[in-house]
Amino acid sequence: MIAVEELSKSFAKQVLFEKISFKINQGERVGLVGKNGHGKSTLFRIIAGLEEPDEGRVIIPKNYRIGYLEQEPNFKMPTVLEEASSDLHDHEKDQLWRVEKVLAGLGFSPEDFDKNPYQLSGGYQVRLNLARLLLTDYDMLLLDEPNNYLDITSIRWLEKFLLSWRGELMLITHDRSFMDKVATHILGIHRRKVRKIEGDTEKYYNQLALEEEVYEKTRINDERKRKEMEVFINRFRAKARLAGLVQSRLKYLEKMEKREKLEKIKNMEFSFLEKPFHHKYALSLDGVSFAYTPNKPLIQDFSIHIGARDRVMVIGPNGRGKTTLLKLMAGVLKPQEGEITYPKSVSIGYYEQSYAEEMNNENTVLEEIAAANPGLEPACVRQIAGTLMFEGDDALKPIKVLSGGEKSRVLLGKILATPVNLLLLDEPTNHLDLESCDALLAALDNFDGAVVMVTHNEMFLQALAERLIVFQDDEITVFEGDYESFLKKVGWNEEKTEKTEKEKREVENKQGDDSKEIEKGNKDKNGTRSSPPKEPFKFKLSPRELRKLRSEVIIEKSRILKPLEERVLELESTIEELEQKVNLLTQEIIEASVDGRGQDVVRLSRELDATRKNLDSLYEEYTQVYQEYEEKRETFERRLQEIEKITS
Repeated sequence: MIAVEELSKSFAKQVLFEKISFKINQGERVGLVGKNGHGKSTLFRIIAGLEEPDEGRVIIPKNYRIGYLEQEPNFKMPTVLEEASSDLHDHEKDQLWRVEKVLAGLGFSPEDFDKNPYQLSGGYQVRLNLARLLLTDYDMLLLDEPNNYLDITSIRWLEKFLLSWRGELMLITHDRSFMDKVATHILGIHRRKVRKIEGDTEKYYNQLALEEEVYEKTRINDERKRKEMEVFINRFRAKARLAGLVQSRLKYLEKMEKREKLEKIKNMEFSFLEKPFHHKYALSLDGVSFAYTPNKPLIQDFSIHIGARDRVMVIGPNGRGKTTLLKLMAGVLKPQEGEITYPKSVSIGYYEQSYAEEMNNENTVLEEIAAANPGLEPACVRQIAGTLMFEGDDALKPIKVLSGGEKSRVLLGKILATPVNLLLLDEPTNHLDLESCDALLAALDNFDGAVVMVTHNEMFLQALAERLIVFQDDEITVFEGDYESFLKKVGWNEEKTEKTEKEKREVENKQGDDSKEIEKGNKDKNGTRSSPPKEPFKFKLSPRELRKLRSEVIIEKSRILKPLEERVLELESTIEELEQKVNLLTQEIIEASVDGRGQDVVRLSRELDATRKNLDSLYEEYTQVYQEYEEKRETFERRLQEIEKITS
């Protein structure tokens, strides 16, 4: 466990956080959220001991080891394999299978293992840093955007790895789906303070919005009371017979807490300009092939017709041709074979990270956005800049001083400034925070045109995908269906291989146990080994015995699982009732505040606090009971499957 006490940090005039305190308890996986620039990475660096706070302290137990994911390479070993295993303990040095497994999970091929780390691309160097971190015996991991540069299969592997992590971890990511699956708690930096809750990001943001709504209604009610009292005091100050009432109101005003109006926090909220389109298809590819290296095509004989309102997601491991396909669609590259056609009325909005570097560095943000559509009114340009959080003087910054994330937002702004009916987007969520990703998702959902998008973000895939272009096994195919259907019907080969290897290990372990039984049975009364049987040893059970065995397992399954299942249902019902009670109490507090019933507000607030604590403990019990139920259910299912195998 670590504890952060009264921590403050600022840069120049910008206060990131002030006097924040929280604890990370044993086994917790904490997702850290907050807008870009509000101090998430700085907080990580302070906890890791790489930066000093202005005041406050971080209390870390003795011998407690914290691993921090570095984005910059600092390699000391000659090969990838040696670098990944460089921090292993001496007694672990022979466990290279663990190292190879982690490297493979993060997308390294066996051919990469003997490469010099500095021969890797920037993305793979970060992956190597991550691999070394995951293999080291740390008590806590600080992971700042660990899924940057990872493709979808590596992200899914990392998710499973972190779910099995036995220590503590803190996680920053723009991928809400990834965070919600991994994190047990959410810690948010908001208005220079922190709040920690058990649950997912939706619960955190809903609770935050509710609290701010209550605060604002209470503030407005207090202001109304204050004004009424001030009017009374000014009106009757001179009347001697009302002096007592005037004095009591003056004392009340002195004690009355002054609630400041909440500073408005700007969020990205935008929509794409739509150009009318009346054709059936926005884009067609017929027999398209392309290769950078002769005899090694990335795309071969590929055809697809993109409908006028289609939502097509392009998925697959990195380096297989996804970006190349979008460049072909956008006309940046020409196909070496085949044809790409679109109606004359198609207007394309193309987003690709490298385009951010091709902007005019001397232009201001406003000038660069305006250059995309010279006919746009200056007020509209200013509005677009504002929606992308370039307000006031920020909109006058030259492109050359912007960060990579800010340049990406300008690139989005250029697309927003142009009426389009076909969006070609290559990983547009990179460099966006969670709130900005939500805004982009909403804008794409509302866009009345076609969208073709490369993404590894499973939240976007689950929410938007109607069709998929899949890069897998050196092939490119079209899957007609959503992402959930793809996972069920096709799935990722890496996960199939991992599952097959796991099943193989289980069979080998079972065979090893059987061999021990045979060895035990092949000894005579004196303990000497007898001659081995000519045929392999087999358990022979009659159909009747198998039916009896199956029946016994089913009865045992029912006896053990039924109480757990009943407790799960009971907890679900109680949690639902308490959640309704929380909503009701919150509404009653708001009404009591508006009516000026102070005692009721205090009473209801205490009841609300007690209810929330009760709810938190029930959530914790529910997680434990449900996990126990699932583990035991899977055990029984495996036993029944083994009996079925014997029967067949």
